[in-house]
Amino acid sequence: MATSSGKTSTPTPLASKRPLPKDPSSEVPSKKKSSAPPLSLSGHFVEGSIVRIAMENFLTYDICEVCPGPHLNMIIGANGTGKSSIVCAICLGLAGKPAFMGRADKVGFFVKRGCSKGMVEIELFRSSGNLIITREIDVAKNQSFWFINKKSTTQKVVEEQVAALNIQVGNLCQFLPQTSCKEKTEYLEKMVQRNERYKQDVERFYERKRHLDLIEMLEAKRPWVEYENVRQEYEEVKLARDRVKDEVRKLKDGQIPITRRIEEIEMQRHNLEAQIKAKATDIKETSQKCKQKQDVIERKDKHIEELQQALTVKQNAELDRQRRISNTRKMIEDLQNELRTTENCVNLQPQIDDITNDLRRVQDEKESCESEIIDKLKERETLEKEKKSVNDQIVQFDNLMNQKEDKLRQRYRDTYDAVLWLRNNRDKFKQRVYEPIMLMINMKDNKNAKYVENHIPPNDLRAFVFESQEDMEVFLKEVRDNKKLRVNAVIAPRSSYADRAPSRSLNELRQYGFFSYLRELFDAPAPVMSYLCSQYHIHEVPVGTERTRERIERVIQETRLKQMYTAEEKYVVKTSFYSNKVISSNTSLKVAQFLTVTVDLEQRRHLEEHLKEINRKLQAVESGLIALREKNKHLEHKDNELRQRKKELLERKNKKRQLEQKISSKLGSLKLMEQDACNLEEEERKANTKIKEINVQKAKLVTELTNLIKICTSLHIQKVDLILQNTTVISEKNKLESDYMAASSQLRVKEQHFIELDENRQRLLQKCKELMRRARQVCNLGAEQTVPQEYQTQVPNIPNGHNSSPPMAFQDLPNTLDEIDALLTEERSRASCFTGLNPTVVEEYTKREEEIEQLTEELKIKKVELDKYRESISQVKERWLNPLKELVEKINEKFSNFFSSMQCAGEVDLHIENEEDYDKYGIRIRVKFRSSTQLHELTPHHQSGGERSVSTMLYLMALQELNRCPFRVVDEINQGMDPINERRVFEMVVNTACKENTSQYFFITPKLLQNLPYSEKMTVLFVYNGPHMLEPNRWNLKAFQRRRRRITFTQPSQ
Repeated sequence: MATSSGKTSTPTPLASKRPLPKDPSSEVPSKKKSSAPPLSLSGHFVEGSIVRIAMENFLTYDICEVCPGPHLNMIIGANGTGKSSIVCAICLGLAGKPAFMGRADKVGFFVKRGCSKGMVEIELFRSSGNLIITREIDVAKNQSFWFINKKSTTQKVVEEQVAALNIQVGNLCQFLPQTSCKEKTEYLEKMVQRNERYKQDVERFYERKRHLDLIEMLEAKRPWVEYENVRQEYEEVKLARDRVKDEVRKLKDGQIPITRRIEEIEMQRHNLEAQIKAKATDIKETSQKCKQKQDVIERKDKHIEELQQALTVKQNAELDRQRRISNTRKMIEDLQNELRTTENCVNLQPQIDDITNDLRRVQDEKESCESEIIDKLKERETLEKEKKSVNDQIVQFDNLMNQKEDKLRQRYRDTYDAVLWLRNNRDKFKQRVYEPIMLMINMKDNKNAKYVENHIPPNDLRAFVFESQEDMEVFLKEVRDNKKLRVNAVIAPRSSYADRAPSRSLNELRQYGFFSYLRELFDAPAPVMSYLCSQYHIHEVPVGTERTRERIERVIQETRLKQMYTAEEKYVVKTSFYSNKVISSNTSLKVAQFLTVTVDLEQRRHLEEHLKEINRKLQAVESGLIALREKNKHLEHKDNELRQRKKELLERKNKKRQLEQKISSKLGSLKLMEQDACNLEEEERKANTKIKEINVQKAKLVTELTNLIKICTSLHIQKVDLILQNTTVISEKNKLESDYMAASSQLRVKEQHFIELDENRQRLLQKCKELMRRARQVCNLGAEQTVPQEYQTQVPNIPNGHNSSPPMAFQDLPNTLDEIDALLTEERSRASCFTGLNPTVVEEYTKREEEIEQLTEELKIKKVELDKYRESISQVKERWLNPLKELVEKINEKFSNFFSSMQCAGEVDLHIENEEDYDKYGIRIRVKFRSSTQLHELTPHHQSGGERSVSTMLYLMALQELNRCPFRVVDEINQGMDPINERRVFEMVVNTACKENTSQYFFITPKLLQNLPYSEKMTVLFVYNGPHMLEPNRWNLKAFQRRRRRITFTQPSQ
């Protein structure tokens, strides 16, 4: 976090190592620019040294100004505070390349994020007047604007001014950043290699183009061949249509005579049918009269039959009456005999009364028993309903538990298998073993499951809980070693933590929105709860709401809680070991996966006990029902016996009275039958007289019926003759109609064929026109444009009256569609084999060929020039190489002395592989850090990172006095050194860089060892950042120094 003023760099000296400066120039202004160093210090700066560095909207800084000292400048600060940003400002402010820093290749990336412009200003010491170089950076255009002493200038002028002061920011011996770049290979060699690499692709490109040209030619010819095929098909269809048209005309002419003959026969048939209809009417009338006569005769026969039947009925009735009289007399005699034998029934009533009383008593007992049975049945039904309800609730609990087990099985199969093994082998353990914690935990409200799952790691949620170490070892040996299952196991604490009270009452925390501790959100067995309290302090972690999150800063400051939960986040609060500052972090809560299913195990146990009680009551009710049913069965049997005895006594008592009534009834019936007598002879005489009269009338009707039948027969004969004539006419008509229908059917077929051929002709005509249009379009010919003579072969006639032909270039190509399609497929397959070809590659190849040719010519000219240069080089070499060797010897002497002071060995020499390869001349550094080893060349592979850092630093120090430059910058060179080497190198840097008339030195590091030696000429610059930094314009170094002196003076008295 940064304030509006950003990071501030302050040249704060170490009070315990050097006296505080008394001049006011040591203060750091926010935007104040000074054109020259203070008079008291100007004499110590060498030409080109940095007097002031100002930055605005640069990397991490908003506004910052740094005033380094003339000798060694220690820039110290934690990683990320902005030390290297000062190095970047020096490099870019002195016209250095952005890529040299290794951070970015564009200067716009060095402007602070969110700002459109940035500025770097470097003030260099110069005896004739300080040089102020200003570089303004525009992010949008990625451009820089240069100023020297507030006047606009160009980058080239700035580079010349910097070079005049012997400043080389690109020289690693003067300016050593954290990273550097590698050079590129020769441009010409790259182009030649690239053209050789693409040569085959170019050849393949032209080969593919030849195939594509042939494909284009085939695709151009195909419409002409297709048009010619359709045109020939059109001519064939047209001839076929004309033939069918003549056949249709002939069939229509042949149908006219048949039509006339059918009309004549139809008139003859109408006349015959009229005559047949008249005869049928006469026959119907005659038949009606015959029917009437027959009906009258049948009525006469029926009347005779009725008279005979009536006489028979009277005869049968008389015989039946005589028989019934005889039977009645016999029945009366039998009843009288039975009446005489019936015993006296005077004393039966007292017995009947006794049985009635016994029967009433038995029925009362039976009703009472049945009432008790109904009550028992109702009680059993109520218990069974209650039992079903309890069973359903237990099933629901089991289903919920199965859901939790299914989730365990899906996510942790080994743990699930271990649970099944444990349930079958509990007898192997001395104390109780608890299944995985996720199965033992039962949330009181599943909405709170996310807090528990986010607090307890998954490895412990699936862990088994043991009360003894011995049981856990038995379990792990069996499950892990034998069954190879990956499971977790923990031991509950010996002393219970489950009931421990939290350090703060929940009532104190309710004002912040907390409503519960984690422990109160779920139920679990005491050992499980004790383990969770001991391991994860769930009795100390409160759970809050959205209101808690809104005032979280106040909660953290006032409650001093280490962990807490809001509605959707988890907060962890820690205290810094170094600064005692409170640091909080928050993470979003993950969605609960395992504990969302809530199972109340205590309620399930109560349900099981309640189920046992219901089963016991049901057994008691069943026993009572069996006893009551046995009693009811016994009463039923006794009731039946009493009813049977009463029935027998009542039958004996009523039998005599019934016999007397039956005898009286039969005597009355006998008297009525004797009075109902009939005279059969008189009835028979009357019937015969009526029958004779009816027979006379019947004979007259038969004579009239015979005459009518003769007339009807004559009419039928005449009708049959007319029907035969009509049948002959109809047969002839049907034959003619059949012939006509056959001819009509043939005519319709021909007409349909004609229509189809005509439609096909029209379709082919349109297709010919479309194919002609497409063929002309392929050959880029207009609708009215004639085919040029040089492309014509033959001139076929087409339906639309125009003449055209395929181009002459098509003569060598196939003339059938199948051959063209086959050749097209073959050429397309060949062309498809040339994949990954890009036309731009050919263009680039051609351009590179031309450029290679130009460069080759240039190289020939340069070669001639090179020969001339070699002659002059050999002359200059003598004047240059000897002084260089002398300089290297001096560097070697300094370098060896530095290493000797560290009880190590090192030397520097001039490394020459080839006398003529001057660009490969180099400095070879060889070092030895242990007495038991030989000198080895300094490489990235042989020495450690710390040893390379020490060697590099000592080499730069050896250059300090021999190779004069205004300043040197070294960024974090001591990071890889061990404490001993770092202390030795630091002492050498201080001694070397703080000598009189030495270059200005910038040493940048994030940390230093304790009790290092310091010099009065050193300047220590601390880089701070943070949310509570003072703005630069409010910083008063003089006031700070006064407070520091007071603290220093008062410390001894304390």
